[in-house]
Amino acid sequence: MHAVRYLFALVLGTVWYGSLAIVAALFRRPHTREGIYERAPRAWARLLLRSAGVTVTVEGTEHLSQTEAQVVVANHQSWFDILALFLVLPVELRFVAKKELFAIPFFGWTLRALGHVRLDRSNLKKAIEAYEVASKYIRQQRLSVLVFPEGTRSRTGALQPFKAGPFVLAIQSGAPIVPAYVAGTFGILPKGSIRVRPSRVHVSVGPPIPTAGLTLENREALRDRARAEVARLRAASVDAVRDAPYGSHP
Repeated sequence: MHAVRYLFALVLGTVWYGSLAIVAALFRRPHTREGIYERAPRAWARLLLRSAGVTVTVEGTEHLSQTEAQVVVANHQSWFDILALFLVLPVELRFVAKKELFAIPFFGWTLRALGHVRLDRSNLKKAIEAYEVASKYIRQQRLSVLVFPEGTRSRTGALQPFKAGPFVLAIQSGAPIVPAYVAGTFGILPKGSIRVRPSRVHVSVGPPIPTAGLTLENREALRDRARAEVARLRAASVDAVRDAPYGSHP
């Protein structure tokens, strides 16, 4: 039942909220705090999470800034990571997404309308250009960017090695890194599965890691520090999802 309800909401919700964003972009509506480009994704995420029977709790949002740009670095276990983060993080987010998502009819148009950044991981030059675009967003519009430095969803739920690209972005922009861990999503819709199971999700946000004064030579050290912080948040999140109905924390 949850799977059917979720798929129904996914189709109708994506069409409705995506249409709002696309029309707003066509009429060149400006990006403003609490504007359509922020409210539509949050309402879409809330709809899909409720339809799947997923509840989300969050702690540490005091580490997020409403006035300064930041790079939010999170783990990636499931598609539901994105939904949970968009719902509970009280900042306007853009995320760097693989180019394949932009090729999906209508969904890709919505991503462009909302201002998300297209990343071609098969082409180093284009990947660098994508991070430069994201860096421009951060510096000029003071928007926070969400990145998943593991590069792809985990098949086991374990925290994978981090790639260095997102930390080049943080250093170039001078924006601090905010580590985050999303617990409980792996059991909802793991990679390769089509079954949706209700569960409880908990998002933990850690203190910012400053990047001011760093150079590209510091990117690997910054990467390792950020991963250690995400791993620390993971360890602290075990109790928060211990009672989840499907034991979804790996």
